[in-house]
Amino acid sequence: MTNLQSFRIERGEDGITVVTIDMSGQGANTMNARFQADFIELVAQFEAERETTTGIILTSAKKTFFAGGDLEELIGYRRDDAPRVFAAVGALKHAMRRLERIGRPVVAAINGAALGGGWELALCAHQRICTDDARIELGLPEVTLGLLPGAGGVVRMVRLLGLQRAAPYLLEGQRFRPADALAAGLVQRLVPAGEDLVAAARALIAESPVAQQPWDTEGFRIPGGGPENPKTAQMISVAPAALRAKTRGCYPAPEAVLAAAVDSTRVDVDTALRIETRYFVELATGQIAKNMIGTLWFGLNEIKRGARRPQGVPAWQAKRVGVLGAGMMGAGIAWAAASRGIDTVLRDVTLERAEKGKDYSRKLLDKRLARGATTTEKRDATLARITPAADVAALDGCDLIIEAVFEQRALKNTVTREAEPMLAPGGVFASNTSTLPITGLAEASADPARFIGLHFFSPVDKMQLVEIIKGARTSPETLAKACDFVQQIGKTPIVVNDSRGFFTSRVFGTFTNEGAALLADGVPAAVIENLAQQAGMPVGPLAVMDEVTLSLILAVADQAARDCAEAGLPNTPPSALDVVRRVAEAGRIGRSAGAGFYDYPADQPKALWPGLGEAFPVRPEAVPLDDVRDRILFIQAIESVRCLEEGVLESITEANVGSIFGIGFPAWTGGVIQFINATGVAAFCTRAEQLAARYGERFAPPALLREKAARGEAFR
Repeated sequence: MTNLQSFRIERGEDGITVVTIDMSGQGANTMNARFQADFIELVAQFEAERETTTGIILTSAKKTFFAGGDLEELIGYRRDDAPRVFAAVGALKHAMRRLERIGRPVVAAINGAALGGGWELALCAHQRICTDDARIELGLPEVTLGLLPGAGGVVRMVRLLGLQRAAPYLLEGQRFRPADALAAGLVQRLVPAGEDLVAAARALIAESPVAQQPWDTEGFRIPGGGPENPKTAQMISVAPAALRAKTRGCYPAPEAVLAAAVDSTRVDVDTALRIETRYFVELATGQIAKNMIGTLWFGLNEIKRGARRPQGVPAWQAKRVGVLGAGMMGAGIAWAAASRGIDTVLRDVTLERAEKGKDYSRKLLDKRLARGATTTEKRDATLARITPAADVAALDGCDLIIEAVFEQRALKNTVTREAEPMLAPGGVFASNTSTLPITGLAEASADPARFIGLHFFSPVDKMQLVEIIKGARTSPETLAKACDFVQQIGKTPIVVNDSRGFFTSRVFGTFTNEGAALLADGVPAAVIENLAQQAGMPVGPLAVMDEVTLSLILAVADQAARDCAEAGLPNTPPSALDVVRRVAEAGRIGRSAGAGFYDYPADQPKALWPGLGEAFPVRPEAVPLDDVRDRILFIQAIESVRCLEEGVLESITEANVGSIFGIGFPAWTGGVIQFINATGVAAFCTRAEQLAARYGERFAPPALLREKAARGEAFR
């Protein structure tokens, strides 16, 4: 058999052909144009030699089995490319279909991760075996990047599992491990790590020479039945509404996946595959997939590779971490460190309060234990790593100390001076402040070069972003160590320069302020909250302010007003602060007090305070609905451009990633700056000028934005 560029091919004396996927010049095998051409030729060769072949094994020479589609290639598709893409995908799927109907046993021997196109390739084999390694991930995560599985994944998963069982894998992109795949019947055998996977595949062919897919057998029925089955019909009738409630109509991929899955059950396999391709091409040539792939794949990977970490600084790991303050943030940070194997000292003013902070981790671990996500031994080991303390001496020898006390400069200065001498040689001191400038806080440090900001987000156990803030005197070595620590605890770091509110808090403040300003302008509270969520924000701005508490918002806003006045920068619209003050003065300071913009009745869902309509009279024609939506999104993007202009942000990638994972900016946009690019810089600038003319100078395009628009440039 002729060797092809993407494969190594070996024919054994037993007539079994072993195809080892080994794409040259790539760290992983991907479903690019070269692979597709080679695969089509490979199947043609199999067909020509079918009579002398007893079986086929597909395996990989890489650490992973197959990484899926080539996103570099895919992100370049445009609407005009749709016919070409449809033909290319159709040709590949036709070859995969020919392989599964070749009349000889085909086994996929999965030695590593098989995600997306990799799992789809494995699905066109008659049987699958996999190395028994819990680190291996399998599945179809395309929906998380604005796509659907386009190489048969929807059609084959539905036919293997049925509509209901396949739904989490397809609609949520749920990944799974080899043991889960075996339990679900998605693989037929697990092979202990270290054993010869190809030998096991040969044995499987000898023992069970399956050479036909279930759906190609006479009388095949989809598990659980098709749309006509009463149980399935009930699920299908409610699924679109449930999906729309979750996506708010911002994400076309889940709806396309559901449509393709249901449609595929009504027709034969070949027609179903063609239907799937049409949905795939529609998504792949659209803008939302490009936005999401650019940030959630390429952007995140750029950050994980350490793009902003200072080069030339040796890799570093913290072995012992101290946390000052055992409140919600401090307790969460202690959990984040201890759960990753780091010995952690959790210090507060009394041992009782420190123990209470440790209880936060105990509750998280007990919940995981109840779900079967951990064991008693692992729970106890994690808790043993957290040492509650009141005595500052307990911090002695810590490689990193993070203060997470209340947002008062004097208090932070006190704990810094008290705890910093306990650092190990070469150790780092960090502040978890969300607004106070790091350069100012570093004045309390004996060595500002070793002082940095580590801004975690609440709840720490769920939020993956950490904003690292460089002070004016923070050294490159300290920054490198901070980046290493954030990745050591499994979180995503973005690096910003010092300023009021840094990047995330500063931009997030514009979102909440605009919500209050809209209320002052006569927009009904329910409209504000609903349109914010329909735009893709996780919750409305009024609900967010209740969570933060209005008293804290006012304290921060007053300080920001003074800072802005000194710097000559646009400030929070006075109408917004007036709204917050009036609600707070009514004794309604937020959820913690049981009343804010919302009422929080016991054992009932929260509801908007009826008194808002009286306090802030509704003027239905004051602000068009399109303006409400645009004010919410545009103000955040405009402030982000100001952060770029001022040098607070040094990276477009970190602006996009940070806005999605730190402040909940809609993922469908690809982040704050990609939102501008996708809108069109000139078009965005024009719309911003319209909003500025109607609602105030805060919407005026910054000089950087105007320059880009005039030159016809996108942000890169």
